[in-house]
Parts: sequence; C-alpha cells; structure tokens
Amino acid sequence: MNYAFLEYFRCPEQFVKFQLSDKESNGHASGYFRFGDDLVCYGKVGAGASTTPGGPFPDVLGQVRNEETHCVLPFDPTEIANNLRHERYVDRAPVPGWKSVVRKVYYSLRPALPVSIRRHLQKQWLQGWDKKPFPRWPVDLTVDRLFERLMLLMLHASPQSRIPFIWFWPEGKSSCSIMTHDVETLAGLNFAGELMDINDSYGIKSSFQVIPDARYVASTEARSSIEKRGFEVNVHDLKHDGHLFDTHEQFVKSAARINEFIHQFGSKGYRSGVLYRNLDWYTEFKFSYDMSVPNVAHLDPQPGGCCTVMPYFIGDILELPVTTTQDYSLFHVLQTFSQDLWKDQIARIMRQHGLVSFIVHPDYLDTIEAKNTYKQLLHHLSTLREEKDLWIGLPRDVDAWWRQRHQMKLVPDGSGWRIEGAGSDRARVAYAALQNNELTYTFA
Repeated sequence: MNYAFLEYFRCPEQFVKFQLSDKESNGHASGYFRFGDDLVCYGKVGAGASTTPGGPFPDVLGQVRNEETHCVLPFDPTEIANNLRHERYVDRAPVPGWKSVVRKVYYSLRPALPVSIRRHLQKQWLQGWDKKPFPRWPVDLTVDRLFERLMLLMLHASPQSRIPFIWFWPEGKSSCSIMTHDVETLAGLNFAGELMDINDSYGIKSSFQVIPDARYVASTEARSSIEKRGFEVNVHDLKHDGHLFDTHEQFVKSAARINEFIHQFGSKGYRSGVLYRNLDWYTEFKFSYDMSVPNVAHLDPQPGGCCTVMPYFIGDILELPVTTTQDYSLFHVLQTFSQDLWKDQIARIMRQHGLVSFIVHPDYLDTIEAKNTYKQLLHHLSTLREEKDLWIGLPRDVDAWWRQRHQMKLVPDGSGWRIEGAGSDRARVAYAALQNNELTYTFA
C-alpha cells in the first residue's frame, strides 16, 4: 500500500510506514469519501462511501491513528491514487445508442464542418460541464494533495523531524512545462514552419503530433524539417476518426499500426485523437510516453480526468497528463482570447510544483486574436522561466528525466543523503518537514 507514495516522492522506504486499518474495507464497493474537509477521494474505505461525487460522504481523516512509528489508515493510498489516475471512478456504462449514432455521424462529417458549426454542436454535447463537482475545475490536485497530506501524517508519526526525498525536477527547478501541437489538417502542417519561428522567438521548443494514416501526408521531409530545428515529432492517433477505441478487436489491430508508425517516425511519444482513451488497453502500445489523459475532462467529449499534475506510469508507459485547457476549448467553446484561465491554471500547477502541459493546434491559430493570445502565453512562460525557475522542455526530455528519477535511490552519506543512479548529477535532495503544522520543502 506504500508503493504509490514512495514512487511519488522517491524517499527511502524506512521513513514510510503506513498500515491498513484492521477494520477491513475490502468487502465494500468503491465510493467517494472525504479525507479532510477539502479532499474528495474514490475507493474502498468501508461503509458510508457515496456512489456519486456530489455527496454527502464521510470524512475519514478522523479514523487515522498513530501506533508507535506507524500511521494506520482506513484506506489503501496506492489503490486510491490508481483509481483516480486510471479514471476508475468514471461510469463505464455503454454509450446510449443515439449518442453513438450522433458521434459516428459527427466524425464522418467533421472534416467538412466549419468551426462555427462544430462549436455549436460541441457546446450542446458539453452542456452542464460547469456543474460537475468532480474532478475539480479548473485544475484537480486530488492525488498530489493526498500524498502531501499523507506526508504530513507520516511526519507526525515519525521520530524524524524531516524526511528526505528526490526533488521532482532536475537542477531543483520549481516546476516543468511542455508545449505540444496536434496537427489536424494540411493547413496546420503547412503552418508548422511559422509556428516554429514564433516558438523560437521565445526560446521555447515544442512537439508536433501528426496523424500518420489519414487526412494529409506527413512526409519524411516535413517531419525531418521539424526535427532539424530541434523540435519533436510524435504520432497522433491513427486516422483521427473517433473510432480507435470502439472495440477491443479493432483497437488491437490499430495499435499494431500505431506502433509501426512510432518506429517509422522514430518517435517516443503518442497522443490519441480528441483525447479518447482506455487505459486498460494500453498494454498493446509500444511507445515510451503518452499525452492523452486530461487532468480535468469537463470540456472534452470523454469525461473523467486523472486528478494529478504529475507524470505517472501506466505499466511501462509514462503518462504526461494534459493539465491546462486546450486552445480550441478556450477559443471556440468558452469563446475567449483572454489569458486569465491559462494564467490561473499555471499558477495553481506551479504552486504544486507540477507539470504545466499545453495543447495548441496550429490549425486554430488562423486569426490575429488567436496568434496574439498564443504569443502572450509564450511570453508569460518565458517570464516564469526566468523569474520562477520554470523548466521548459520537450516531452521526450521530461520522459527521460522521470524515468531516470524512477530508478534513482537515496543512500546515507555521513549525516546526510546522496542520490545514486543515472542522471543523479542533475537530481537534488529535498526534505519534507513540518512548519506550523504545514508541509514545507527545502533543499539539502
């Protein structure tokens, strides 16, 4: 039950002593419950859990107790974290027949539909998105705050005044950001050169996800021109027709083709079209990292959200969650070119030391307002890089770092600690401690 906590903080195992309460919860169905006034979780916790995220639900924080150096919990933290990261709280009931028909018709007509009509249809489909109580809009930090609360409890139970761990980002960077571009049309692919010029003017490299088997031909020359400028090329779905996850049999065949394109492109990463996903089927994929799971999916066709702003593993695949609102949703669903939402999300994520990830489509930067909004975003990010020590990297760089961190370990070194493992020269020892009953982080 300690695995997810240890994996999150990368701290020595001897400091983490959580135990499951004798009051067995395995016989109960999963449900929603509170862990403190402000934290809603989902999983097995005993009687009283709610079947809906609207509550009411019990607060189990009062059931935590310390026994010597152990902290006894009424739930398994690893199960709770995995339930949220893998979206197991989402109702998996089959899509109603009429919705399935509407979706098929929509995706068959989508390439020919003007944005104005698509926008209207999508707003109807997403009606009531702002009334959903869970995950929490505009950024859900449930997994991250769960682990922080557990660290607080462990510090209360431990004789140690502070607990060492491997800091989240290299060189002690405060947070991380990645910029990604999903290319949906030939016009978007043709705009890639100008888009790279814009990005380079702010010193920000990005990744381009291209559809490998439909709509347009992302030629070897086009991909090479992107890579030669220090940008990254990844695979975007297979056909981007909304049908990748319709049946498992068809998915297995499509996944094999996707894997072939991953090899052909020399790519490390992948993103599905429209962020459709079924994480239980990801064992068929052979790429290194995925970028298809939103933090909060209220403005996406598929509901859910992973409720974390940190990378996490789905088997051997590293998930780099989408933690901010997509440009299309901002411009055409919320119908604003204001920076306010993006800046609010960035600030929330950075306070959590998380991953600030963006999807900006070259296809939708076709107006002066959209281009100016994007340039303002790049300017803001470059300012944060200078003033707040934000690390802005390519997705493949984040993947490489997180995998290295996953293999590192802390070992005693005199009165302190040192980090061993590949990439340890970039890693930093940090300490979690209590200050006025609040969790604080400091560096060695």
